[in-house]
Amino acid sequence: MTSVAFALAAAVTFGLLLFTPFAKSALWRATVTPLASIMGSGFLVSAPLLAREFGGFAAPAMALLIGVAALVGWAIRYNIKIVEPQLKTGKDKALRSMEEISHVVLTFAYFVSVAYYLSLLGHFVLQSAGIQSEQLATAIAVLLATGLGILGWSGGSKKVVEVERYTTALNLAVICGFLFALAVFGAGLILDGTSVKPPPGRLGASSLPLLLGLLIVVQGFETSRFLGGHFDADTRIQSMKIAQLVSGVIYIVFFMLLSPLLGALANSEGVAGIITVSGLVALALPMSLTAAALASQFSAAVADSIGNEGLIGQLTRGKVDPKHAYALIAAVAVAILITQDVNSVIALASRAFALFYALQCLVAWEAARKRPDDVGKSRVFLILSILTAAVCIFGVPFD
Repeated sequence: MTSVAFALAAAVTFGLLLFTPFAKSALWRATVTPLASIMGSGFLVSAPLLAREFGGFAAPAMALLIGVAALVGWAIRYNIKIVEPQLKTGKDKALRSMEEISHVVLTFAYFVSVAYYLSLLGHFVLQSAGIQSEQLATAIAVLLATGLGILGWSGGSKKVVEVERYTTALNLAVICGFLFALAVFGAGLILDGTSVKPPPGRLGASSLPLLLGLLIVVQGFETSRFLGGHFDADTRIQSMKIAQLVSGVIYIVFFMLLSPLLGALANSEGVAGIITVSGLVALALPMSLTAAALASQFSAAVADSIGNEGLIGQLTRGKVDPKHAYALIAAVAVAILITQDVNSVIALASRAFALFYALQCLVAWEAARKRPDDVGKSRVFLILSILTAAVCIFGVPFD
C-alpha cells in the first residue's frame, strides 16, 4: 500500500510541476531556483543527523532552523525592495562597500557549496550500493569536481543547467511521494496498535552549536536576490516567500511523519542513512530517493558553479574569464574535499553562508537605520546579523 501511495503521489506531483499552466508561469520559474536549493539533499541529510543528536526533539530543532532562515529571508527581501534601488544610484558608498564584501563571502560560500553537493553525491552513490567508505566517497567527489571544471572550461555546464526544471520536479515529486508513503506507513502502524511516538528527546550542552552547523540544509532562499537579470523585484520577493513557506511546511511535516523511524535513523550509518531506512516504508523508496538525490546534487553543483563564475567575473572586473573561473572553482572544491570529511564540509558550508547572511543583515541594518520609518526594523536586522555571525563562529560539525 505504501508503494502505491508513493508512486501515485510522485506521479501526480511530477505532472503538476511540469505540465500545468502554473508550472509555466514566471512566478514558478522564479520559485524553482530557491526552492530547489532549499529542498536539495539537505532534506535527506538532516534526518539522520538530527535523529542522532535530538531524538524526539528533531522536529522542533528543524523548526528552529526554519525560523532563523525565515527571519534572514525577511532581511534579504528588504534588500531586494529597498537596497537594490539605492545601490544603482551609487550615492551611498558605505552601503555599496558592505554589499561588495558580502559578495566576496558569497563567492567563497559557493566554493564550499560545490564541494558540499559533490561530497553528498559521492556518499549517495555508495549508499545505493551498500558501501560505507569515506575515502571512496571523497574520490568520487574529487573526480566529479574535476569533471565539472572540464565541463565549465568547455562551456557545456550551461547545457546541464537547462534540465534544472526537470531535476527539480523529479526531486520534489519523490519527496512528496515519500511524505504520502510515510503517512500511509504511520496509519498502518496505528491500525496495528503499534506506537508511533518518537523516541525520547535529547538535548545536551553541544546541541545548539551542532544545530547551527546544519544551517546549510535550509540555505538557498538567497538565490532569489540574484535573479534580477530575469525577474523583477516583486516576483523575486514572492518567489522567496513561496519557496520558504513550502519548504518549511515540508520539512516540519517530514520530521513529524518520521517519528516512528527516528530510532532506526539514529542508529544508521553515514549522512545518507535515510536512504537505507526508507526501505522499511516502501521497497521503491531507496532507489527513487537515490535517483532524485543524485540528480538534484549534480544540478545544484553545476548551478552554484555558474553562479560563482559570474561572481568571480564581477569581483575581478572581468579579469578572470569563465574558463579560468571554472578551473579555480574545481581546484578549490578538490582542496576542500581532500582536507575535510563530509560532516566538516557541511559545517564549513553553513559557516560560509551564515557569514554571508550576517553581512546581508548588516546591509539591511545600514539602509534601514537611515530611514525614519524603518528604525524599528533596523534594530531587528542588527540582532539578526549578530545571530548569524554567532552561527558562523559557533556552528560545529557532527561527529
